[in-house]
Amino acid sequence: MNSFKAFRIHEVDKKIVARFDTLTLADLSPGNVVVRVMYSDINYKDALAATGAGRILRRYPLVGGIDLAGVVETSEDPRHKPGDHVLVTGCGLSENHDGGYSEMARLNGEWVIGMPAGLGTFRAMSLGTAGFTAALAIHKMEHNGQSPDKGPVVVTGATGGVGSIAIDMLAGRGYEVIAVTGKESTVEYLKSLGAAKVLMRQSIDYGKRPLESAQFAGAIDNVGGDMLTWLTRSMHDGGNIASIGMAGSIDLKTTVMPFIIRGVNLLGINSAAQLRPMRLVVWNRIAGDLKPRHLDKIVSATIPFDQLPQAFDAYIKGTVTGRTVVKIGA
Repeated sequence: MNSFKAFRIHEVDKKIVARFDTLTLADLSPGNVVVRVMYSDINYKDALAATGAGRILRRYPLVGGIDLAGVVETSEDPRHKPGDHVLVTGCGLSENHDGGYSEMARLNGEWVIGMPAGLGTFRAMSLGTAGFTAALAIHKMEHNGQSPDKGPVVVTGATGGVGSIAIDMLAGRGYEVIAVTGKESTVEYLKSLGAAKVLMRQSIDYGKRPLESAQFAGAIDNVGGDMLTWLTRSMHDGGNIASIGMAGSIDLKTTVMPFIIRGVNLLGINSAAQLRPMRLVVWNRIAGDLKPRHLDKIVSATIPFDQLPQAFDAYIKGTVTGRTVVKIGA
């Protein structure tokens, strides 16, 4: 393939302009592995980058898409051979390196993960960064002593990609999962993924005391702000909070009391910056004991490449439930 289609993000007169361009490999960021892309996906970060609602890119122009899965075309890295099915999530794609919204991608072999048995390119992008982030959070919580017998784990921002997959994974591991959402219409959806209970965000009394009644043994938080503040004050002794997102706010207004009286642990989860050894461990768990059971429910749409530009607005408005997979190549 001498030329190919890519969805590239430009800055024109200090405004973001995203469009389909025809490129060659010479136009892409340098790398030692070339992949024919089969599927990508849409994350909130992708929507921010493509619409200009958030300044994600460090340079312009860049191909969008922080995730991809496909087949190796050529490789100068001995770990990867032509014909291998592979995936890449994060690692600076669509930030400082051309990303996955392209029929061809040129990548650093260190970022490329051989497809774990039982996934495949479509399933890998049904998970993508969202699935990797959810699994990384659970992995780090369990490394820090989390277990089902300790008590319930609450998941906020539950209808998003990370939240939905986290509920599925936790329930599959035997945890009692409590989902928090602002969308009353999604209660049955969340229960179908394994949530034992659904709390409506609007009905939560966040309280004002440094320590509130202990309700949860752990939490995966996609919201930040008042929600995360409430979680720090509502953990059982030794509870783990995996802080993943800031859909509500970047602020955290709390005291040291939860940390020094109850021994609460606040675990920051940065999935994009994980090194290869941890990526291999987590992806193997995703294909094993953390394998989601309800991806068919979580993937709410599979769209052709041509329809990608029209899909971002729903993410900015916060109306998306679950995951969207983008079919790039044949």
